[in-house]
Amino acid sequence: MEAANPRKIVRCPACGGDSVYAVSNPYRPFCSERCKNLDFGAWASEAFRVPTEAPPEDEFYGDPKLQ
Repeated sequence: MEAANPRKIVRCPACGGDSVYAVSNPYRPFCSERCKNLDFGAWASEAFRVPTEAPPEDEFYGDPKLQ
């Protein structure tokens, strides 16, 4: 017979360890408060960024009449 609420184990995004993905884990998907804070700190310090290409500085994106 299956349990009513099986525990789902996922990989912690910060340390790679096992993390319980359930309401009982207030830090989910992280395994601990430490891992959650490390991840938050990395975002806050801009260690994690979405890669983009900046347009050339001499390129104009507005109305051509205003050039």
